[in-house]
Parts: sequence; structure tokens; C-alpha cells
Amino acid sequence: MTGQTAQKQKSTTSSFSSAGSVPKTARVAMMTELGKIELKEYPIPEIGDGDILVKVEGCGICGTDAHEYKKDPFSLIPVVLGHEGTGEIVKIGKNVKKDSAGKDLKLGDKVVTCMIFKDNPDITMFDLNKQNVGGADVYGLLPDDEKHFNGWFSDYILIREGSTVFNVSDLDLDSRILIEPCAVLIHAVERAKTTGILRFNSRVAVQGCGPIGLICIAVLRTMGIEHIVAVDGEQKRLDFAKQMGATETVNFKEYKGIEALTKAVEESFGGHLADFAFQCTGSPVGHSNIYKFIRNGGGLCELGFFINGGDATINPHFDICSKEITTVGSWVYTLRDYATTFDFLKRAKAIGLPMEKLITHKFPLEQINEGFVTNLKMEGLKIAIVNK
Repeated sequence: MTGQTAQKQKSTTSSFSSAGSVPKTARVAMMTELGKIELKEYPIPEIGDGDILVKVEGCGICGTDAHEYKKDPFSLIPVVLGHEGTGEIVKIGKNVKKDSAGKDLKLGDKVVTCMIFKDNPDITMFDLNKQNVGGADVYGLLPDDEKHFNGWFSDYILIREGSTVFNVSDLDLDSRILIEPCAVLIHAVERAKTTGILRFNSRVAVQGCGPIGLICIAVLRTMGIEHIVAVDGEQKRLDFAKQMGATETVNFKEYKGIEALTKAVEESFGGHLADFAFQCTGSPVGHSNIYKFIRNGGGLCELGFFINGGDATINPHFDICSKEITTVGSWVYTLRDYATTFDFLKRAKAIGLPMEKLITHKFPLEQINEGFVTNLKMEGLKIAIVNK
């Protein structure tokens, strides 16, 4: 069924270069109904002159994948999910010479994808801040078609002409799996910096210590920011926040009411409120609370709401106007943020941040449903599907 048992085929066309034996058929993890993913086998399609065939090595399960698995909010079923993936080039079209950052691209290189842009001139590699890539297509959130190999939860993926692709051969597998979620935080911190408030010596509160909040702490720490207070209700996550660079932690379950919680945050900063805060929970209550942690003239980056999580209640006078809070929203990333992430991961490793520990569970493709259930039960941090 897999490449180990399928017949080997040789290149029969001059339109591409091949790394050698590639099976005629391969598996995809097709979501066929809510809460159900089935392994289906299809012929591997021929590649065009601008296409790339990648043998998948691993892919993280994103919160977006979990929402799709549980509710199909994007009406994609049937669909092959997985957009935090990486793998090795095994076939490459004759017209493919460089990646999206201008780096050489060849057989055997390890790659990740970002987005499929079609004809949008406002999104380019070096036009930094015109818009994020939220409106573009992404592998792993494409409806099924005659090609089938559209998501990273599979044995192989077909990267089509017009897609963005990056050569990340200098990163290990765990780092490559973490690129996409880390890019979300690189973008959030870049958005925060536009306020002019987030600085080297800022006191920063990070609320929510799931993978997003923990990566946020790591990004801040690699920037040299040392006064970071993590806020969450799970002690294990708070303990890990310390490993990622938080100086103090506050468990909100230990405090009754927002005034007591705010006081605890203030005491963690030595009697000061935060200069800047990142709200990473996706909880409307969390958003309502975060303003209380911020000093007059401080800043806020809200990045927790990747989908509609409901309305939050705030008092515009007390929470925003009288305190003159500068607020930015953050969603997804730009192409430059994606490339910057590669250097962030190298820097984080160099200063000893245990990024690899974010991946707490690894499942083979055959156990993908178990992986999704583990994710939904919040039994770990980042859950990954890693191919044998």
C-alpha cells in the first residue's frame, strides 16, 4: 500500500528530474466526515515543468485542523488537511531552479510551503507590509480534486506551479515542523513593534500558554526581552513557560476576580503593570481581562482569535481611552515573516530554548485520528504526524 510495497517507477519524461524510485501510488489522509479521517490510496500524478513532488516527513496538527476535524467550518469535506508540513524533494520540474527567497532548489532538498498566491500583486516576498497572506490558498485547506495530494497529511504532496516554497535543508525535522506556527508569532511581534512601545527593556505579559503563547515567549526572549510574565491556568504549561524564557508566571486559577489577578500580575513585575501584552488564548474573557494588566500608554497585540470565538466585553473608557492603550491585531503572516522564522529557530536553539519540547506527541499517518483526538483533549502541546 505504501511506497515500501508499491512498484517502483522510472522517469519517462524529460519535464522533470527524479531522485530515483518513487512509487506509482501513495496514501493521503482524507477527512471524509466530521471526526473521521480515512487513508486512501491514489496514483501519484505526473508533475509539470513548474511543479515539485515532495515526500512528506512530518506535519504538525494546527488548531485550524482541529476545528475542521470537529466542525468543518470552511465546508471543505472531503479534504486532505495539514499545512504545517515538511519533506524532501523527490521530483522537480525543469523550470524550477530557485525557491521563493531566491535560494537554489534541487532534488533532495528539504522544503516547506507557505501559500499559493495566484494573481495577487499586493503579496510579494519583499513588499513587506501591504497585507498578510490570510486571503491566499494554502495546502491542507484545499478541496479535494483530481490530483488528491493537496495536504501534508499524506505520503507525498504535489507542490504546484505558482506556490511559495522555501529550502530549509539547514533545519532539523522538529524545527521544520514548527516553522508555520512560529511564523504566526514572528508576525505578531513585528505587528507589536509597529506601536513603538515594545522595546528591549519592556515588561511584557503573555496570556495563554498553549503552543502559540509559548512560542511568543520564545520569540520575545530571542529579542533580548527579559521581563516576561506568563499567565495561564495550567501549571504544567506555566512551568514550561519558564523554560521558554518567562521570568515569572501567574496561575489565574489561584485568584478570585480580575482585581486579584491584576494585582498578581503587577506584583510579578515588581509593582508595575505591563508595558505591553500579548493575548493568545482565543477566549473572549481573556481578551476582556488583558487590558487590566497594561499600564497607561501601554500596548496590546491580540492574536488569539484565528476563528470567530465570540464577542468580548470591554469598557472603552476605562480599558482603552483613559489609558490610551495602543492595540494591534495579528493574523497569519507575510512572506518575509516566514523567511525570518528560519533565523529565529536557529537563534532560539543557539541560546538553549527547548523548542523541540513543544512537540509532545508524534503519531504515524496510520494513527492520525488518534493524533487529532489527543489534540482535542489538550493532552499535550504540539501534536505531529511523522511518517515512517
